[in-house]
This record gives sequence, C-alpha cells and structure tokens, in this order.
Amino acid sequence: MSAANTAKTDLTSRRFVPAELQSFAEAIFRAAGSTEEEARIVAAHLVESNLVGHDSHGVMRIYKYVDWVGAGHVLPNRHAEVVSDRGAAVTVDGGFGYGQVIGLEAMEIAAARARTHGFSVTAIRNSGHLGRIGAWPEHLANAGLVSFHFVNTSGFGILVAPHGGSDRRLSANPVAAGAPVDGGRPLILDIATSVIAEGKIQVTRNKGEELPAGTVVDGAGRPTTDPEAFYADPPGAIFPFGGHKGSGLSIFCEILAGSLTGGHASNPESPTARRLVNNMLSFAFDPAAFAGTEFFHEDVKQLIAWATASPPIAPGGSVFLPGEIEDRVRAERTANGIPIDRETWARIVAAAASLGVTAPEQQS
Repeated sequence: MSAANTAKTDLTSRRFVPAELQSFAEAIFRAAGSTEEEARIVAAHLVESNLVGHDSHGVMRIYKYVDWVGAGHVLPNRHAEVVSDRGAAVTVDGGFGYGQVIGLEAMEIAAARARTHGFSVTAIRNSGHLGRIGAWPEHLANAGLVSFHFVNTSGFGILVAPHGGSDRRLSANPVAAGAPVDGGRPLILDIATSVIAEGKIQVTRNKGEELPAGTVVDGAGRPTTDPEAFYADPPGAIFPFGGHKGSGLSIFCEILAGSLTGGHASNPESPTARRLVNNMLSFAFDPAAFAGTEFFHEDVKQLIAWATASPPIAPGGSVFLPGEIEDRVRAERTANGIPIDRETWARIVAAAASLGVTAPEQQS
C-alpha cells in the first residue's frame, strides 16, 4: 500500500491512503464472513475514525474484531431487531452483530421517529462494538436533528475505577452529542467518561511510549505512566475524568445505557460479560417541534459567533468548537495519509493472513 506523496515518515509509523486502507479492511471483513455491504460499512467506519484522529477506534480494531468473530463473540450479518415499539420510544436488540451496522440501522429508526413525533428515544442492547460514538450524532445532525447518546458495556469492558476507588468497576462509558449547523459542519461532542480511552492505551503501548501522568493506576492502585502495567496481572484501572464529575456521569451511563435498555450495567457476572457488548440510549430532537427550525439555526449561529469571539488564551491560538479538532485532523490526513504505527500494522497484517488475505504491499 503506497503512502501519500506528502506524508512524513518517522521511525514508528507509516502513512496510508484512506481509500486503499478501506479496500484492505473490506477484504478482511468479507473473508471473516461479512456480506459485501456489511464489510463496506464496518471498514468505512473504522477508516473514518482514523481520518478524524480517533485512532483508538480505527483500523487497529480490525485484529480484535477478527478474533471476536473467530470466538463467536461477534456474529456477522446481523441486523437491528425491534423488540419494543411505543412510537417515540423504541428498543432494538443487536443480536451481537457488528455495532457499525446495528448503530446505523438504529439511527435510521431514531431519525424517522423524531420526524414523526418531534423527538425519539432509541435503546440499543446487545450490540457488538459500536465504534466511534461520535459517528451517531453526526449521522443524526446531517439529518437535521439534535441528539445525545449514552453508552456502556455490560461486563467485558470494565476498565475504570470509580471516584475514590483503585480497581476496575465501570466501563469507559462514552457520551456523545450533535447539533446541525445551517450551512456548516455540525457540532459534535464525543468523549469518554474515563480520562483516556482504553484504545489509546493500546496505541501508546504499540508505539512504545509512556502514558500521560494521572491517567491510570497499576494493579496495586499506584499511579503509573507505563501502559504495560495497565494490562498486567492484576490489571490496572483508568481514572474517570474530572474526579467525581466524570465518575458520576459514568454511573448514569451505566443506568441509562445498561439498566434501562435491558443490556445490563457493568457487572462481571452479567450474562454478556464474556463478550464485548455495547448498549446505547439515544435521544433525538427535531428542532421544528420545539422553538422552530429557523430560530434554532439562528440561535446556534449566534452562540458559535459569541463563543469563538473569545480572545485566545495562547498567542496565535484558537477557540475550538466541539468537533473542530477532528475536522482539522481530517483535512491533514486526507492530504497526507493516515498514520499507523508498525506494531498495529503488523497485527492487522497477521489477522488478514489468518483469513487468507494478503496485505497490499505484499502483492505483486
């Protein structure tokens, strides 16, 4: 696979053209049993995550997904099944299928119900990994809808210490939100309630680097910057962001995404604790049903203008809106290619080889 001509090369990573990377990912997922359409959806989601700088939810997930499919933890070619329908409130079961497919189908339901009722609440349970959660409010914002999303895992993804605790009790529990902007890119918030995403710890370990101070403790409850200590036996734990604030929000992610949907809150004894299962509760709002679309767009524009007029705290700096950093990363990586560290690439190539798929640079 050729890198973009303008890409810079360092000792730990290479650059890959997004379209070529997606073609390779599609071939892997087809070989793992997905239909052509499912392979396209999953691969596109992962590459898009890399494009906007969320490498922890990008193509590094390929080798994990392949392992999970092989173990029967993720089931190819499943679809969102409606199990409860009360008009504006819908619950779907993902049947342990790829979360990129289940999430997309659930957001289509959410959008349709919000247009009909003015708002909707869509619960997803028993989905495979939903990937970059910001993709879901982005999808709804592109349909003109405002949304808020709460996510958890039910047992397999327990990684985070509660505020004041020293071992794993909660999931990373992301929250995301989106709002359309008339004539511009939507505002997208996409954050974990943990101070760092677990996938970023993997990326740091693969690069042979250290973690920022104050992100994790080792298995003895001692602060550490060594990513290996997080994966040791006994394992370490991630801190919630903002102390009691992130921890409290994480608890409500468990309640809203897990207990309310029927997918279970974090619990090592839950029925789904042996596989990574995501649950998500999504609220979607049609501005036309509230203050009106015209008022909404004008007021959001006023808010953006007011916020961005703040003098930058650093000389030559910028005021960033939610999603703006991702937009800048997308522009740079579209032009220069997606960087992937050598350890991650080696694992992707090994997963592909296990399915009989040859990495592009190995082709004649």
